[in-house]
Amino acid sequence: MQRWKLIIEYDGRDYCGWQRQDEEPSVQQAIEEAITKFCQKKLLITGAGRTDAGVHARGQVCHFDLDYGERPLGGFALMKALNAHLRPAKIVIVAAEKVPHDFHARYHATNKLYHYRIVQRGAFVALERGLVWHFKKKLDVAAMQEGAKHLLGQHDFTTFRSINCQAKSPEKTLDRLEVSVRDYDDHGGHEILIAAQGRSFLHHQVRNIAGSLVLVGEHKWQPDDVKTALAAKDRTKGGPTAPAHGLYLMRVDYQS
Repeated sequence: MQRWKLIIEYDGRDYCGWQRQDEEPSVQQAIEEAITKFCQKKLLITGAGRTDAGVHARGQVCHFDLDYGERPLGGFALMKALNAHLRPAKIVIVAAEKVPHDFHARYHATNKLYHYRIVQRGAFVALERGLVWHFKKKLDVAAMQEGAKHLLGQHDFTTFRSINCQAKSPEKTLDRLEVSVRDYDDHGGHEILIAAQGRSFLHHQVRNIAGSLVLVGEHKWQPDDVKTALAAKDRTKGGPTAPAHGLYLMRVDYQS
């Protein structure tokens, strides 16, 4: 019995999220079905975390155990085989590797990096529609950067968690929360990137933070209003939940 670790990239628009659901397609279900087609065995995979409907990933991680008998099987061969069975789904196994039997994709994760993408320009987004949050209004990135500083470190993030969040504690630590901007096109469009990094996150935490920082960027909030909202420990005092399609799980880190 060999434990395998997969690194996965996916477009979340066609799925109800990572976790398997009874009546809706999920990323987990698609990968488990690909594994079954490959080895004719029904296996369960364990993900590093759940992503909501519409959320994308470039570096989701899962593990599963496979008894492939005495036949040789390397990571590259497994990756190719699973990708062949995943087509035409917008899910790709980026890498597959053998890991120790006690490796756990969720419990052993030491760090996660999320990106939230906002495209600010007057014209609609054609090529990346459903992959970024399009904003016609100009956003004050410097003000958003000031507001983000109030959320760094360990805090009670009740204001920025979903009311349906099942985490036992609202206490989380943000090791990194950066707002940057770059040209999106040659005609004045910009991409604003919110990078959030920490060991774990609450349900909707990054999307609620993004929605609040956009209020700052619109000058509907002052940067210090983020601090006030955080201190309130009340979801109704926070900004709106940003659309799922702007969020990406970029990377999950583990101790070497």
